[in-house]
Amino acid sequence: MTRTLEDSLFNRKQTAFLLSPDKSFAEMLKGLWPPDVIEFTVFENGGRAIEHLFNEPPDLLVVDNRLADISGREVANLVKSENVYRQLPVIMCVDPKDMEEPWNWNQVEVDDFLVRPLNPSEVRDRVNLTLCRAMRALDANPLSKLPGNTSIIQRIQQLIDSGDDFALAYCDLDYFKSYNDKYGFSRGDEILMMSARLIVNTIRSYQGVHSFVGHVGGDDFVFILPPELVEDACKRIIQSFDDIVPHFYDPEDRKRGNITSVDREGNTKVFPLMAISLAVVVNTDRRITHYGEVSSIAMGLKKKAKEDPRSSYVIDRRKA
Repeated sequence: MTRTLEDSLFNRKQTAFLLSPDKSFAEMLKGLWPPDVIEFTVFENGGRAIEHLFNEPPDLLVVDNRLADISGREVANLVKSENVYRQLPVIMCVDPKDMEEPWNWNQVEVDDFLVRPLNPSEVRDRVNLTLCRAMRALDANPLSKLPGNTSIIQRIQQLIDSGDDFALAYCDLDYFKSYNDKYGFSRGDEILMMSARLIVNTIRSYQGVHSFVGHVGGDDFVFILPPELVEDACKRIIQSFDDIVPHFYDPEDRKRGNITSVDREGNTKVFPLMAISLAVVVNTDRRITHYGEVSSIAMGLKKKAKEDPRSSYVIDRRKA
């Protein structure tokens, strides 16, 4: 069996609860993945399963609407009513007669459903898709909706493992904290959204190439491009950022070219208008073997870029 789910998406075993009296359904699910990829625990009784679920929540819940003691929709709604478990993906299995009348999916909090008769290939792919969708939703940055740390690490490691040449740029907003402290979080979020859109639109303009944009968190972003395009992208991002960001300041601060705010030690200081620093790691000829090396190199480059109070970029082009 091809270990697509494990190799491409997950770095640990997934656990799943199946609530169903249907033994053939249980056997089919268990046979679709090796137990070190997805391990299913089967409960024929819904009430007993719920006790275990709240003590040791799984990564996935599959509920059969054939349960005798509680309906599938009741199980799903009970789980989703607990805020801490709302992100738990739930798949419900139903019979054709269950679908004779339209369902109000606003009132049935499931993430997907399966209809008998069950096709093993379709079941496999729908379960895989549900887990992928849940991972993406959980990983996405809540403000920018861009992929977060898990997706960033996976993308870097995939490129390393495939032997593809790539350039990864870390983007950091300079003096963002002083802006946030003076103008407040709401206006700070506007800066972050502007920066996210600016980076995404710039990278999207390079059509026909493999690219990626992620949001590490706070005022840190990353993007990936082919090495031959990355310097042009850095120049364009800096130009756009420097043109736009002054308009986010009050007229008197913009005219003066600085603001008075508080530093990390609580001291009142004068800060320049925001700038953007980009640290670029170029991986060619397989010189990097692990995503941690990319991060380590980038941190050193970012310090060098920040030595310039203006927007700037530094590119590491060392060979293997």
